[in-house]
Amino acid sequence: MTTHNPATPAWPPKSAPRLFVPGPLAEGASVALEGQQAHYLGKVMRAAPGDAVILCDDATGEWLASVAHAGKRDVALSVERLLRPREAVPDFRLCPALLKKDRFDLVLEKATELGVAAIQPVITRRCVADRLNPDRARTIVTEAAEQCARTALPVLADPVKLDALLRDWPDGRTLFFADENGGQPAAAAFAAHPGPAGLLIGPEGGFDDAERTAIRAHPAAVPIALGPRILRGETAAIAATALWMGLSGDWKA
Repeated sequence: MTTHNPATPAWPPKSAPRLFVPGPLAEGASVALEGQQAHYLGKVMRAAPGDAVILCDDATGEWLASVAHAGKRDVALSVERLLRPREAVPDFRLCPALLKKDRFDLVLEKATELGVAAIQPVITRRCVADRLNPDRARTIVTEAAEQCARTALPVLADPVKLDALLRDWPDGRTLFFADENGGQPAAAAFAAHPGPAGLLIGPEGGFDDAERTAIRAHPAAVPIALGPRILRGETAAIAATALWMGLSGDWKA
């Protein structure tokens, strides 16, 4: 009669909580959590001494830690070992025009999940919003990175006006411009222009004629078309980012 020993459970378990914390982390380091993160571990996840927690510092990578102490208002963690180094992120910069708050929140979340290296909000003449709450935006980006197991947070820049974006656009970086008036099919354009890239997406009301003229006159600009339908700003940003990741980013690996 053959007996089978039960398989050793994976450690750390896939269900282990994930948190970004200030770094750099190192083997044997102690991490003290307070506030929202301590509440999440202690009250929501009901963490107990010995439980596994995955920590990322956006610098060295992803670390296994264990709960050393779980109090009502604070949690202490002990860093045990490096699980994987900080990931290499495709050099893709998403430049979406500011949208209404809930729609732009979606762009921040999904752009992070899709793997962008940076998010540069843009202010255009037809934007319904002209400012961004930086604390709220960073919270959305960080929580999205934790959920999708990123080890590198995207750079989140302060909003800039369109003319400043065009003036300061770096040499050697293609600026794909989603133009509702038409352009090269997006897939063909992405394939024809490999390398560092950015994607400019307009607001709810689209770009006005003067803005479109200025963008098309920029030497780095490549106008693209995103299919036969008119897409909302958030849909265009998410769909085009996913397409670029599939053709030129880390989805093709």
